[in-house]
Amino acid sequence: MPAELDAWLEQSREEALDPSLPICDPHHHLWDKPGDRYMIDEVTSDMGSGHNVVQSLFVEVDSMYRASGPPEMRPVGEVEWARGIGAQSDSGLYGPTKVSAGIVGYADLNLGAAVRPVLEAMELAGSGRFRSIRHTCSWDAYEPLRSHRSGWPGMMAESKFKEGFGVLIGMGHTFDALVYHPQLSELTGLVDAFPNAVFVLNHIGRPLGVGPYAGYRDEIFEVWKKEMTSLAERPNVMVKVGGLGNRVSGFEWDSQPMPPHSTELTEKTSPYYLHTIEAFGPKRCMFESNFPVDKSSYSYTAVWNSFKRMTKEFSDTEKAWLFHDTAAKAYRLPLLSKQ
Repeated sequence: MPAELDAWLEQSREEALDPSLPICDPHHHLWDKPGDRYMIDEVTSDMGSGHNVVQSLFVEVDSMYRASGPPEMRPVGEVEWARGIGAQSDSGLYGPTKVSAGIVGYADLNLGAAVRPVLEAMELAGSGRFRSIRHTCSWDAYEPLRSHRSGWPGMMAESKFKEGFGVLIGMGHTFDALVYHPQLSELTGLVDAFPNAVFVLNHIGRPLGVGPYAGYRDEIFEVWKKEMTSLAERPNVMVKVGGLGNRVSGFEWDSQPMPPHSTELTEKTSPYYLHTIEAFGPKRCMFESNFPVDKSSYSYTAVWNSFKRMTKEFSDTEKAWLFHDTAAKAYRLPLLSKQ
């Protein structure tokens, strides 16, 4: 990661709370870009900063694609690479965390039935680690919120997408849903069309706070809350609880002179995270880091401390689900706690 970010984060250090509590971090990325490296050394440094992170999920980030071959097959390279990182981690030379114990890849579900050979190649490339596909469905009329991988309005309701989705689910895999909060009702429609599929909503549905959404946090919270409450009525949806450190949420921690302490994070994020847990229940919620994306806003120690602060009155069983077992169950990884 950039040296200036590390220097900024060093200004605020705190000890990990409840350091023995087992954690499965179900959402982190890895990449190697000019001047911006987040690989095995960097991720294990963060995960080894005091919390007991026992295993993790790598989530696709448009990195290390194959340089040639059919375009639809190029994302297989990312799964191959993430598997290699997992093999490095398994050596034990980088610490006790099993990094990339599971892999969430990317495949274009708009291929319809033709996505099957892509998914089969990912299964082979993952050597037992491939678990899910995240096809970015997020789209907004505000152009800065779009990328070259953004979806489009109504995409999740189109026949080709649903055909590809059916192939994914028929092969026994999970679907990671990345949407913005105005699309939650659209996602609910897809969930209703596939009641037997396992959905994992990323970043609590990503409530927005920039561009045309800036300055309307209270109003947006109420809209988001209503949609999340409705989505929670679908028992096949789980939620990654985290992600508000992303700049699109508009909290602007990255522009502060000092990084926020976990107490500040708890105060600002609890209304979102605790409502999600109340609506879905601990057995369907999993805390996530979303690192290194959210590292621009706070440290790894601070964000997990904030999760622990907001759940200090929860039972040991509830904490076991939230911090480890919901993620492990969703992605078919070992359940380390006794449930």
